[in-house]
Amino acid sequence: MSDLMKGKVAAITGAASGIGLECARTLLAEGAKVVLVDRAKDRLETLCAELGENALPLVVDLLQPAEVSGMLPKILALAGGLHVFHANAGAYVGGEIVDGNPDEWDRMLNLNINAAFRSVQAVVPHMVAQKSGDIIFTSSIAGVVPVVWEPIYTASKFAVQAFVHTTRRQLSKHGVRVGAVLPGPVVTALLDDWPKAKMEDALANGSLMQPKEVADCVLFMLTRPRNVTVRDLVILPNSVDL
Repeated sequence: MSDLMKGKVAAITGAASGIGLECARTLLAEGAKVVLVDRAKDRLETLCAELGENALPLVVDLLQPAEVSGMLPKILALAGGLHVFHANAGAYVGGEIVDGNPDEWDRMLNLNINAAFRSVQAVVPHMVAQKSGDIIFTSSIAGVVPVVWEPIYTASKFAVQAFVHTTRRQLSKHGVRVGAVLPGPVVTALLDDWPKAKMEDALANGSLMQPKEVADCVLFMLTRPRNVTVRDLVILPNSVDL
């Protein structure tokens, strides 16, 4: 590694597993100090003990607005600053809407949209004041290409994309970059709801990616010259025809 993130502090939501954890590992390997934000207290503490002294656990339930609003001072107290905020936490619900559970939809929409937007709003004043910073969203290819078997999830990611595009334009004058990484299907716990046959077929035909591949794209976005913003970075397996 080449210390591309040396001297930087990043905070990543949903960092106890999947894409968030791989992004934490990648940024730590490049010299960053990383605050891993998740509600899984025991898992966070175990992971941070393994990842080293620059990995700092912060227990936050993103579905509790008061906890989200109080996140910034805790990040600053833990890490002494904040240069990168990665709104990564999310949930997935797929399937036919005729068979859907609106209560499950509500939870997913609250996490993917409301909690993500709230968390960004909580940290933006700090970045505006320091006239520098990066905000990254974990979006999805479903945010630009409607996916027929996941209409509610697709709707949530279209909302994320709209927020990224408009917020980027508001914050650019303050030196704050806003962008999204838009992966296709990634092997994470979010796909636990996939039908078994669909998962087996996807693994067999190579249409799933690994979290590390997404983390490398996030690192690329963060290490561009400050006069450049990678607004949307789409990453797909070669076998996905979109």
